[in-house]
Amino acid sequence: MGIFSFLTGKDDEQTLTTEKSRETPVEPATPDAPAPGPAPETPFTPPEAWNTEALTQPPPAADNDHPTIGAPDSARAAELQGPIIEAIKTVYDPEIPVDIYELGLIYDIVVDAQSNVLVKMTLTSPACPSAQQLPSEVRYKVKAVPGVTEAWVDIVWEPAWSKERMSEAARLSLGIF
Repeated sequence: MGIFSFLTGKDDEQTLTTEKSRETPVEPATPDAPAPGPAPETPFTPPEAWNTEALTQPPPAADNDHPTIGAPDSARAAELQGPIIEAIKTVYDPEIPVDIYELGLIYDIVVDAQSNVLVKMTLTSPACPSAQQLPSEVRYKVKAVPGVTEAWVDIVWEPAWSKERMSEAARLSLGIF
């Protein structure tokens, strides 16, 4: 519109006047025309087991950044460990076609009696370009697991990640023997 008027030598008023004269007149709506109805609903409805609110909630507030996880509960951990691992296996490093669980980036999963979950993970390097994305995605996917109350991700650097932490399946898919 007038953004590139300096290229043509016209000022904004000339450009607007010229563009308005090119517009075709719009006829007013007739009273017999049907009013537009509500937008059609999407055909997909998520199952009740999906905790979709967990995916849209902002991260915990600054004063809640440190997890308030209780003592580990082995019974709750045994119950939730499988679904949590399956959720984590849907998170992929964008540079490597292997999920982060098989890459060996998950060091520990702690579950307390109130189903609060703390995932201790690392990154392939401190300069990882996905350093913001991966922990957030892990948190939201773990929090969406049915039965999980809250989830946190703690990035740890000790022990440092190495290729030896990768599963055999990950090594085979990447051609590392």
